[in-house]
Amino acid sequence: MRLNSRAIVPALGLLTSLSLPPLAHAAPMAAVYEKAEQDQGDALALLQRLVAIDSGTYNAQGLGQVGAIAMTELAALGAKIELSSAAPALGNNIVATLKGTGHGRILLVAHMDTVFGDGAAAARPFRIEGGRAYGPGVMDDKCGVVAAIYGLKILQQLHFRDYGTVTLLLNTNEETGSAGTRALIEKLSRQHDVAFNLEPGRAADGLVIARKGNGEIELTIKGKSSHAGSAPELGRNAAMEAAHQMLQLATLGDPARQTTVNVTVVKSGERSNVIPDAASVTADVRVAVPEEFDRVERDMRRIVAQQLIPETQVTAKLVRSFAPMAESPQIDALAAKAQGIYGEIGRKLTLEHSGGAADSSLTAGVGTPSIDGLGFVGGGAHTEEEYLEVGSIAPRLYLLARLLMEYGPGK
Repeated sequence: MRLNSRAIVPALGLLTSLSLPPLAHAAPMAAVYEKAEQDQGDALALLQRLVAIDSGTYNAQGLGQVGAIAMTELAALGAKIELSSAAPALGNNIVATLKGTGHGRILLVAHMDTVFGDGAAAARPFRIEGGRAYGPGVMDDKCGVVAAIYGLKILQQLHFRDYGTVTLLLNTNEETGSAGTRALIEKLSRQHDVAFNLEPGRAADGLVIARKGNGEIELTIKGKSSHAGSAPELGRNAAMEAAHQMLQLATLGDPARQTTVNVTVVKSGERSNVIPDAASVTADVRVAVPEEFDRVERDMRRIVAQQLIPETQVTAKLVRSFAPMAESPQIDALAAKAQGIYGEIGRKLTLEHSGGAADSSLTAGVGTPSIDGLGFVGGGAHTEEEYLEVGSIAPRLYLLARLLMEYGPGK
C-alpha cells in the first residue's frame, strides 16, 4: 500500500529538508543508510495501515489484523513464524525467527496493542502535519512493529546474514502489564545474548537505559445503603470512606525515592438519592527500586486500618506488575555502542530514565542485557496528541540495522 498524495508529499519534503551530511565512514555503512532512506516511504505506508486498525488490548479482532499484516511481512523475509496464546489476555503473541551464519542471538520486542478504545482509528485517522505523523498508536507502539520489520528488511536487502538468531516477539498485551506474555518474554530472553525493545524513541532522540517498575493498589470498600434524604444516618457511606482512603494513599509516595502513588480510577454509587454501599479505588504505583514495593505495601496496610466511617469494611492489596529496569554496566555498554553507531551519521542520542514501565524490565530482569526506546522518535503517548517524527524514520532504521550487524556475529 502506498500513502495517499496528501500524506506522502509533505513527508518526503520534510525528509529531504532533514537530509544528513555525507557519511564519513566505510562504504558498507553508507549502504545501510542508503537503504534506510529508500525504505522510509514504504515504512511510513505500513505504519499508516497499522494505525488504521483499532488494536486496543481488549480488541482481539484488531490485534489479529495487525498480527496478520506483520506475519505477511515477516514471512516474506523468510522468518519462521510461531503463534503463542496470550491467555489470559486476548489474541496470539507472534514469535518470528531468522537464522543466519553467525553466532549472536538477538531478541527484538515490540507490542501490537494500544491504550485506545474501539473507534479511535476512525475518529483520528492517520495524518501527517508539520513533519509529524498522528493517529492512535502511531508511536506507542506501532512504530516499533514497523521499525523491527524494516530493520530486518535492510539486512535482507544487503544480504547480511552474519548473525546466529534474530527473534522478533510481537506482544498483544503490553499496555496492561504483559500478563499473557510475561513467561514467554522471560523464556526467550534467557535464550538470547541481548534484547532490544522497540518502544518509541524519546522526544529528544533518546534511548531508555532505566525504567521504573509499576503496580496497582486495589482498594474495595463495603458500606451500607440507605435513603440519602430521609435516613442517611442509617447508611454507611462507602464513597466517603473511599475519599478518606484516597487522601491517605496519596501520602505513600516518596519523591526522594522517586516513588509515586496516584489515584486513577474511582467507582461508587448509581443513584444520587442512595447512600452508596460499595466503592472501589485503583491507584497507580511507580518505583525506582524493588524494595519500595515492599515499603509501599507495608505502609498501605497500616494506613487503610485508619477508617473514617464506622462499620465500613476496607480491603486493600498491592498488585505488582513490572519490576524496575535498573541501569547497569551491561546496559551502559549497549548504550555506548548505540551512541557510537548514531555518531556515524552525525547524530547524538540522549540516554534517559523513564517513569513508564515496559517489557524491557522483563528482559533485563532475567539477566539479559537490554536497551529500550529503539523505535522511531515521538511523543504524547497515551493521549490524543500522540505523534511520530517522520524525519526520525531513516536514522532510527539505520541505528537498529547497525546494532543487528554489530551484535549478530557474536563472540
